[in-house]
Amino acid sequence: MTIHHNLIAGEWVGSSTSENINPSDTKDVVGLYAQASAEDAKTAIAAAKAAFPAWSRSGILERHAILKKTADEILARKEELGRLLSREEGKTLPEGIGETIRAAQIFDFFAGETLRLAGEVLPSARPNIGVEITREPLGPIGIITPWNFPIAIPAWKIAPALAYGNTVVFKPADLVPGCSWAIVDILHRAGLPKGVLNLVMGRGSVVGQAMLDSPDLAGITFTGSTGTGKRVALASIEHNRKFQLEMGGKNPMVVLDDADLSVAVEAAANSGFFSTGQRCTASSRIIVTEGIHDKFVAALTERLGKLNVDHALKDGTHIGPVVDEKQLKQDCDYIEIGKKEGAKLAFGGECVERETPGFYLQPTLFTEATNQMRISREEIFGPVAAVIRVKDYEEALAVANDTPFGLSAGIATTSLKHATHFKRNSEAGMVMVNLPTAGVDFHVPFGGRKASSFGPREQGKYAAEFFTVVKTAYTLA
Repeated sequence: MTIHHNLIAGEWVGSSTSENINPSDTKDVVGLYAQASAEDAKTAIAAAKAAFPAWSRSGILERHAILKKTADEILARKEELGRLLSREEGKTLPEGIGETIRAAQIFDFFAGETLRLAGEVLPSARPNIGVEITREPLGPIGIITPWNFPIAIPAWKIAPALAYGNTVVFKPADLVPGCSWAIVDILHRAGLPKGVLNLVMGRGSVVGQAMLDSPDLAGITFTGSTGTGKRVALASIEHNRKFQLEMGGKNPMVVLDDADLSVAVEAAANSGFFSTGQRCTASSRIIVTEGIHDKFVAALTERLGKLNVDHALKDGTHIGPVVDEKQLKQDCDYIEIGKKEGAKLAFGGECVERETPGFYLQPTLFTEATNQMRISREEIFGPVAAVIRVKDYEEALAVANDTPFGLSAGIATTSLKHATHFKRNSEAGMVMVNLPTAGVDFHVPFGGRKASSFGPREQGKYAAEFFTVVKTAYTLA
């Protein structure tokens, strides 16, 4: 089996390896991937630092060509890369292909951004003096990504970093190195100079820690757990480095009495259970007003009964496996917690067996939950959601905002008044009306509030806020 090495200073290097296991079939080894050491990470950081002066001053057409070529190849290989994604992460094949297309769109967008770099020319308050305000690359950037979006999230961090002239040290999640290796390989062959992009696969406690300890990274952008995010913040403050954090969510989906029932059910089912619920934007709190509560629960339960849990690559699969045994145990532990807290298990809650050995869990729905239960306060990160009954819109809004998180929120209603009020008063970074809480276009800002996010938004033109630094220059005429 081919060994997929790390890319450091333009060379493919590696020694020890780790197996990439398919969660739909634990007998299927997706590939062998190198495990970087702390010394490898230090070498990669040194390479990024050495490559920064030349790359930060490189021509915009060079950057545009590399990113555009990358976008084109990803799109041309969408079936192949989508299948790889589904094998290593467990998303259904349509979801895997869809995420791959999104990665291509992101690279294409930021290829265009290299040609749209702009500043300002202002008059000074003093006579005969001009003022220029420009954006410059930040420096060598550390990128740490999670396992749940193994090609889209690396894309929306790497593409703007390179577009704005930064160099990169990239550590993907240890569970899903395949897609990350593939896009780094594509970028490398597209013509990136040595040291501009470095890939260090391996354990977070080894590779990630070496990145946090380094004084030579000008910034770190991280997506992952809240606990690890706090560690990134503390380490970055010590080195006076810029940091960007995307962390957890406990997102609400509000369903009002006047909602279109079919729209509400589809939004809740998609939000809570598609992608096996393994999205930071998943809505695991479904807040339903009492007039529609019973009809909604009955319709959602019926909808869940029609969802097929099976191998991610099988035709007709709606929900693939949980990503690994550890995550499956966490999901099952929370199901037991919900039962002990007094919530009613209305659907699912059991592990299931399929033709191949994998980490299969039924979509799980609790009813009669309260917003004080742990299943309503803590991020489960699986196909588990709880329905909370409320009296009216005012109570629904209060419950929706009563959370330490603030990433995404949704509402199902036919009332323009309530939709408008919710968009304005929801304490979330992203708000959806009559749509799933997951699913943000590639050209708009992504991010949240409170414990969900810290720092500038990701994606779109807003990415410049993190990946560049503003310079003000004066000239005497």
